[in-house]
Amino acid sequence: MGAIDGLILGFGHALTLSNLGWALLGCFLGTAIGVLPGIGPALTIALLLPITFSVSATGAFILFCGIFYGAMYGGSTTSILLNTPGESGSIITALEGAKMAKNGRAGPALATSAIGSFIAGTVGTLGIAFIGPIVVEYALMLGPAEYFMLMVLCFVTVSAVLGGSALRGLASLGFGLLLGLVGVDLQTGQPRLTFGVPELLDGVNVVLVAVALFAVGETLYLAWRHVEGPVEVRDVGRIMMTRSDWKRSFWPWVRGAGLGFPFGVMPAGGSEMPTMLSYFLERKLVKPEHAAEFGTTGAIEGVAGPEAANNAAAAGVLVPMLTLGLPTSATAAIMLSAFQSYGIQPGPLLFTSQPDLVWTLIASLFIANVMLVVLNLPLVGLWARILKIPPPQLYAGILVFATIGTYGISNSIIDLMLLYGIGIIAMFMRRFDFPVAPVVIGMILGPMAEQAMRQAMTISQGDWTVFFTRPVSLILLLLALTALLGPHLYTAWRRRGA
Repeated sequence: MGAIDGLILGFGHALTLSNLGWALLGCFLGTAIGVLPGIGPALTIALLLPITFSVSATGAFILFCGIFYGAMYGGSTTSILLNTPGESGSIITALEGAKMAKNGRAGPALATSAIGSFIAGTVGTLGIAFIGPIVVEYALMLGPAEYFMLMVLCFVTVSAVLGGSALRGLASLGFGLLLGLVGVDLQTGQPRLTFGVPELLDGVNVVLVAVALFAVGETLYLAWRHVEGPVEVRDVGRIMMTRSDWKRSFWPWVRGAGLGFPFGVMPAGGSEMPTMLSYFLERKLVKPEHAAEFGTTGAIEGVAGPEAANNAAAAGVLVPMLTLGLPTSATAAIMLSAFQSYGIQPGPLLFTSQPDLVWTLIASLFIANVMLVVLNLPLVGLWARILKIPPPQLYAGILVFATIGTYGISNSIIDLMLLYGIGIIAMFMRRFDFPVAPVVIGMILGPMAEQAMRQAMTISQGDWTVFFTRPVSLILLLLALTALLGPHLYTAWRRRGA
């Protein structure tokens, strides 16, 4: 099915009253969550996973994608009004946005970020629709050996990039792989790491781990480091942009969207790099009469470009998740676990086995983009008031939802013990700068990588060279080694040269 036919099919399903309702709810929740510092889309989706199993798969994923897109929109509100980025992708937005707010131009800063997010989200969703099927065609040519090496590449790049240090990232990945081994081995039928506990024979529930890491662990960490004090939120003021603001924002929106999407598609490309590149590009290209505004009163180009890059990168993350089954961010990992909870395996066959679901989801992203502009511009004053929710009540509410939702899945005390045990580990991981996203990615992809490796070994009759003699597999292995060792070798070479 071509992209045009797929979109026609998708819009036919997405424009039903129930699916429009899920999209609107997701956009509203996502924006509200994005506004609150430290409460991101991964945490929200993890919290909602246990209570959405009674919903149809299509409705649940429309809700989750609405939350994902909405959180990208809402993150700019915190950055501009509080100078407190809630997500790493919003750090650059705060550089100029907070200065604009300080000088009484918070309204235009919020408006250019919302409109830029809409343009970038539309560009990114078009990329998903038209690039996704092309990726699927090539992915169907890959065998078990190539898939194993593709997952190894994903492990290495995500762990090295998200961890800041490769050692911390790989340690978190190892914890995730260990959790993925718990349960009965599908090949031999032998229990692994169950310690005689019958509830562990089916393995550790991915939803439980996601809630523990992103809800319990994050909440305990935020409560631990919470400092009492009044929250000062700057006035929004008039949100209308002048003709000059529109003129100065247009090309940064376009350039930011063009920079962000390719980085989102790449394994562990992330949003930090394209937002930084967009910011420095706008500083270079700004007209001389506006150059002095950068770093002083706040330049609108420094908000428009990075915010567009951030949202385009977020949309790009969905391409490898849907087409290859590879999550390259924390939120994508949670969404992948949601697919698996519904018995759906994202990958090359998803576009043919579940065309209604995939194309309805993509069409809903277009609809969500329009809804988010409508929600963000008129209701920006409401989002500013959300920032005044007292943190203790917020943290307590999150823990209550996490506990009730997890217990509701299996009615098991063992699951609650695992929830808070893993949550406490996650709290210390955050305290000592160990990333939690590789844990979920390792837990989800670990068993899949094990199966691919065993299939490759069975086909080659136990010959390990199958991973080196197949060209694509060898290229992926070399890329993984380059991602892991390249930065260290480059640093050593620079020191030697100095």
